Amino acid sequence: MDGQDIDLKVLVGKRVRQLRKIQGWSQSELAFRADMQESYLAGMERADRNVTLDSLARVLTALGVEPIEVFRFGELEIGKGLEGKQAAIRLHAAFLDERSLEEVELIRRLAKDVMATIDSQKKKQE
Repeated sequence: MDGQDIDLKVLVGKRVRQLRKIQGWSQSELAFRADMQESYLAGMERADRNVTLDSLARVLTALGVEPIEVFRFGELEIGKGLEGKQAAIRLHAAFLDERSLEEVELIRRLAKDVMATIDSQKKKQE
């Protein structure tokens, strides 16, 4: 997997951690509710494990969320700097990939308009 590819293990792990924290649960609590070892769950969240679909299903059932929720990567916090920018772009691409061509084109036009507004505001401030 090169630097341009989306690392699903990392994204899914971060999303599981986020969903767990939304519930206010520790890793211990979620592991108990999902009937798995805490070390396995920790490895899932850190992307150290290539999680099975069965294990992921147990975690999602314990969290009480639909399977699609674990793939809503747009909900993740993005880091700072170039790495964060690249991650944000990959997340946007993954989000757009789920949409129709017409929706993607609409979003592109909206983004273009927003960027023109931002650029105009920057010029006014200079």
